[in-house]
Amino acid sequence: MSDWPQGHNGGDRHGRGSAGAEPEGARVMRQVQRGSGAGPRPSAPSRGIPPQPTYTDGYGEDAYDSGYNTGQVYGSPGGGGPQDPPGGHGRGPRPAPNWRKRIKWTAITVVTVLVVVSVGTYFWADSKLKREVDLSKVIDRPDAGEGTNYLIVGSDSREGLSAEEKKKLRTGSAEGKRTDSMMILHVGDNGNTMISLPRDSNVTIPTFVGSESGKTFPGTGRQVKLNAAYAEDGPELLVRTVEANTGLRIDHYAEIGFAGFAKIVDAVGGVELDIPKAFKDKKSGADFQAGKQTLNGEEALAFVRTRYAFANSDLDRTKNQQKFLAALASQTATPSTVLNPFKLYPTMGAGLDTLTVDKDMSLWDLASMFWAMKGITGGDGKSMNMPISGNSANGNLQWDTAKVKTLVNELKNDEKVTVSGN
Repeated sequence: MSDWPQGHNGGDRHGRGSAGAEPEGARVMRQVQRGSGAGPRPSAPSRGIPPQPTYTDGYGEDAYDSGYNTGQVYGSPGGGGPQDPPGGHGRGPRPAPNWRKRIKWTAITVVTVLVVVSVGTYFWADSKLKREVDLSKVIDRPDAGEGTNYLIVGSDSREGLSAEEKKKLRTGSAEGKRTDSMMILHVGDNGNTMISLPRDSNVTIPTFVGSESGKTFPGTGRQVKLNAAYAEDGPELLVRTVEANTGLRIDHYAEIGFAGFAKIVDAVGGVELDIPKAFKDKKSGADFQAGKQTLNGEEALAFVRTRYAFANSDLDRTKNQQKFLAALASQTATPSTVLNPFKLYPTMGAGLDTLTVDKDMSLWDLASMFWAMKGITGGDGKSMNMPISGNSANGNLQWDTAKVKTLVNELKNDEKVTVSGN
């Protein structure tokens, strides 16, 4: 005889130790029912999920049912919730990326960065320009012609050079500064023209107003070498003398010293040049073999300053200066320099630190000057010396008056230059 309660071993038993027909969990928890209007409780199946209480709010049979009493799992088919993707975690399908929108915002970001950098670079470079030459002090100027005329001067200014650098570059330690090279660059629609003015050119000093004193100095017909005008009263008198002796108006002035020249060359990684004939010059330090070679700053300065190694010292030197400056401009204005900030900014900084220009020179004017020099190297223009007829009575180089007049008229009218130089 068993001591267990009846029903332990047979019938519809659902749990050990329970004498009831239904398990404990299936009993209705009346405390969760709200109000008296709840409908009848559905009968519980013999197997499976026990029926759940219905939550009502007392508004009758059509009262809101939360759906939790259906036994359905949220998100499962028929359960009223969104269908999860396989392996999902309760989120719907991931939307496809909007590539058009992404490309649009990427482009806007890139353009904005470029504009900000460009504007910042412009104002940085503009602030470094030394606008110290006042062309309004130049009197009795010729009428302006077509195109733009730049007077480009290379001076022997040693500003910014240490004693060690002066020794290395063989610049000497003379006070003040003198012109080592002078050239007119005409920029126009019919090709650009670069004309070197030998510093030993015989010129007449005209009446002028002192750049510092403001005093008028009447012309006496005094004839001197062209570089003496610069030594006497600086850039303003040099411009006045060039204009008076040629009849060509100078629109802009640009001057660079020894230090800036050498640093620019080093900043671009040197300048490749094809030297047709070997030469040496103890005074400048030049010692070059024939053939293609890359010149660093020190070598480049020696190259453009050499004059005693040549038969026609001043004329041959001006040709070398033209050749080198054109090559420098060509190799500086390349994507490898312009698009590389680690080369662009040092190059611009080296040049702008020692570049002196007129007060009306803008960065656009300066860029136009360099691009014109680059174009001449590529064959878009002409380079020449001022036409020379021989030596003057005092031993200076005498310009060919007739050729110079034709040359100036062609430049004024922005015509293709037909005159040839020495």
